[in-house]
Amino acid sequence: MHLAQINVGRIRAPRDHPTIAGFMARLEPINALADASPGFVWRFVSDEADDATSVRPYPDDDLMLINFSVWESRQALWDFVYRSAHLEAMRRRREWFERMAESFQALWWVPEGHRPTVTEALDRLKCLQQQGSTPFSFTFREFFDSAAVADTTPERRAT
Repeated sequence: MHLAQINVGRIRAPRDHPTIAGFMARLEPINALADASPGFVWRFVSDEADDATSVRPYPDDDLMLINFSVWESRQALWDFVYRSAHLEAMRRRREWFERMAESFQALWWVPEGHRPTVTEALDRLKCLQQQGSTPFSFTFREFFDSAAVADTTPERRAT
């Protein structure tokens, strides 16, 4: 099994606004760092660019951005997020992103070779927002081992 992650955020202004310039300038180098990181498997990109900033996960909100990727393990994702140059960008996220009222990141296990869709990733996030951490969708803090994935069918998570 591999570990998938989604995170969403609402930027403070359109992508071409000076307020967001610092974020946009870091996007390509941080994506390249992810691509080269040990344990990296895949990341979602739009058809138009090597990132996902043009994708609108919520059609009624042009400022919402989505990012999701797949990693070989929890440790590989953790090391990229918290032990690389990515951390400096995360520390500055309030400059570019509004504070989210509900969960903005979710993790889940996928079979090796699986590439999540936007719909699947948003479903995992929505489940976390509605039910909290479960084997279907969880966080770094409330983490579920891949052995728990057998309980993630829609029928089981509804109970």
